[in-house]
Amino acid sequence: MGIVTSNMAITTYRVESEPKESIIDLVYQGLSKFTILDIDGENIDKSIGWTSLDKPLDPDFSGSSFLVGSLFVFAFRIDKKVLPPKVIAKQFQKEISRKLKESGREYLNKGEKKAIKDGVIADLNRRIPATPRTVDVIWNYEANLVYFFSNQKTANEEFETLFTKSFEMNLIQMFPYTVAMLLADLNHTETDRLHSLTPVSFVM
Repeated sequence: MGIVTSNMAITTYRVESEPKESIIDLVYQGLSKFTILDIDGENIDKSIGWTSLDKPLDPDFSGSSFLVGSLFVFAFRIDKKVLPPKVIAKQFQKEISRKLKESGREYLNKGEKKAIKDGVIADLNRRIPATPRTVDVIWNYEANLVYFFSNQKTANEEFETLFTKSFEMNLIQMFPYTVAMLLADLNHTETDRLHSLTPVSFVM
């Protein structure tokens, strides 16, 4: 999901940790080290990494291209290969028939069938192209805020993991409770009251 779209979902995070070195160098190193890997032609079904906002299929972070004023602007990308079960079943049966014909046998044992199925999946993974999905990221490092343009649970969890792995900095997802705790400048009494609150379901 991108910044310029008709429908936009945003998850806001606060960066909890302080960088151990120059923030620009740290971000460049993290983006470069964990740039998305191209898995087309490989026996790999999923790849997760960083890419450029303006060229999501051709990542390039040279020349601080990810730096716009006081913002770091880049994208999180997931490449995934989805093999239709019916295609796997079709190729599997074709390989079973070929093996039986070559060997002159009437059946194959469980281990042989598993090896054939694994081989079929590996071959299909090498031949099928991955489908890319990108999610834009804006990091206001002066405000210690990160805006991730998705609120899908799996994508957010993978983003949080990669962010911490890349930059050695932790993220806190901002929702009403964390906003109040971190930004509202509450006194001790107000903080105690906030801690005592419990969720309430509203039914229309």
